[in-house]
Amino acid sequence: MAAGRAPARGARVSTLGPAGALRPESVKWPDHLTSRPVAVPLSTANEPAVPLHAIESRRLYRQIADQIRAGILAGEYRAGGRLPAERDLAHQLGVSRPSVREALIALEVEGLVDVRVGSGVHVRERAAARGTRRLGDARGPFEIMRARQVIEGELAAIAARRMTKTRVAALREVLRDMAADIAAGHMPLLGDRQFHLRIAEAADNGPLLRTITELYDERNNPLFETFGHHFENVATWRKALAEHAAVVEAIAARDADGARQAMHRHLQRSQHRYAHMAVDAVHAAGDAPPPAPRRRTA
Repeated sequence: MAAGRAPARGARVSTLGPAGALRPESVKWPDHLTSRPVAVPLSTANEPAVPLHAIESRRLYRQIADQIRAGILAGEYRAGGRLPAERDLAHQLGVSRPSVREALIALEVEGLVDVRVGSGVHVRERAAARGTRRLGDARGPFEIMRARQVIEGELAAIAARRMTKTRVAALREVLRDMAADIAAGHMPLLGDRQFHLRIAEAADNGPLLRTITELYDERNNPLFETFGHHFENVATWRKALAEHAAVVEAIAARDADGARQAMHRHLQRSQHRYAHMAVDAVHAAGDAPPPAPRRRTA
């Protein structure tokens, strides 16, 4: 390896042992990624070929989706029938319920199942599933929101130290626009995007602003968008708006710690709403989830 060059991701890292021999070091990846070994032959003039293994990273929800898809295509889950509850699938697979939920939404995007909030997840008829599309390795909502939580908490603290009264007033105007959209039955994504990016702008740091912009715009990927269709509604957006207001009040008071905590709390609760709104439970009449707001396109 040339001096100063970082090893490629997935490469086996080695260090010199006591006698100059190579000693392999283990590489630990984040918990949402796992490894699939792929044999790579390596030989020298004095040794036979020795199989090494390159590391292929795959998101956990994709592996869960692959297992459930295989069961559907093998007829283990009949067309028109309901899949086991999220809790049961999580127990059988030894994974978290949010990971199972991401897998089920991925299968819905691909056209294999229908997620019916309050009724469960139903296998689609074979004719309806013929036009499936694969997501590849798209980032899931929980991974994206965890990344945003790390960065945006600190950006809110910076905003509390730097934001002018004019910029704070503009933030409050964004909240008023969001409230009007919610009252009119629209999903206030335009205002939500403005809110988060205006806070990021206060840092006056181009790379940070670009990072937050790219992370926020992951909402437009099919997996994240389908989560929003199922788990965002008038009630959840009102809660998010109240959390936004708490962030603005801390910024206006120049309370950096308070702004950081308020943003962390907002993004943590957003994850909780996506993870814990009931899918499997059957609601009684009059106890159905509130209707989802209509998406604004302009």
